[in-house]
Amino acid sequence: MPAKIYYDKDADLALLKDKTIAILGYGSQGHGQAQNLRDSGCNVLVAELPGTPNYEQSLSDGFKPVSAKEATKKGDIVTILLPDEVQADVFRSQIRENLSPGNMLICSHGFNVHFGQFDIPRSVAVVLVAPKGPGHLVRKEFVDGRGVPCLIALGEGAGEKQKALGLAYAKGIGGTRAGVIETTFAEETETDLFGEQVVLCGGLTALVKAGYETLVEAGYQPEMAYFECMHEVKLIVDLMYQGGMSYMRYSISNTAEYGDYTRGGRIITDQTKAEMKRILAEIQDGRFAREWILENKANAPAFKAMRRRERAHGIEQIGRGLRRLMSWIDAKEV
Repeated sequence: MPAKIYYDKDADLALLKDKTIAILGYGSQGHGQAQNLRDSGCNVLVAELPGTPNYEQSLSDGFKPVSAKEATKKGDIVTILLPDEVQADVFRSQIRENLSPGNMLICSHGFNVHFGQFDIPRSVAVVLVAPKGPGHLVRKEFVDGRGVPCLIALGEGAGEKQKALGLAYAKGIGGTRAGVIETTFAEETETDLFGEQVVLCGGLTALVKAGYETLVEAGYQPEMAYFECMHEVKLIVDLMYQGGMSYMRYSISNTAEYGDYTRGGRIITDQTKAEMKRILAEIQDGRFAREWILENKANAPAFKAMRRRERAHGIEQIGRGLRRLMSWIDAKEV
């Protein structure tokens, strides 16, 4: 059954006219959503920690940031755009006791709501409004007169009134210009985590590293391995982004297309798909959420060690030098 999609005509910005929208967190999503809402005529209050780069950026963008506690007290709609791993602690310490009956919580990722990390008062409704793109794109598309598609979902205590407010909010950030797709907190959260772990981040980086290591271990120059297994990924992904796998295959050589059909299934096998199903089960039953929550309660020692180890991988070392040779790349270093 096709998803229900809402557009500009389905949303009424006037519903936000007398509302104060508190944006908690001025990071990627926070800066884009706050500025778009302000440009849409909404009353926006930003919360950030003094002395942080995000605090300084919000000042530069014309906001007067306050604490999460103060923003929550003053907000009719409270949008939580903090990192997943800190949201629950901030909710307990600064948000929950400062909510008022009739307030509405908005999230752009359902992790903490879906996995029960927020003890939300019965008098407060929660709605998901999730742009399907990073905050800088949400901002750029809005400024250019377009929008980034969004998802909308209703949580506990939310009905048609809150749905209308959520659609108005989505319109305020530009989402209804492109389309707002109706979903559920469970579907958004579980598919998002699955995509990150199995394809977009975990699967892709593991595939790239394995390909690079295979060529280098076979005696090929690391520079050649980098180009073939890392650099050219963007060329293929850009073609898929434009027109799907068919357009990518239309655009590459017949040799590459034949290799795609005959060898891809030997890399991503039935065993790989079975492991994907196991990972999905870990997401669905909360095992991954528990693991990540406990990791952060212990100050994330394993996470930090893995980060250090991955940044020292050979493909990262060789890539830093090669990117300097390509003036058209806006090279970044961590």
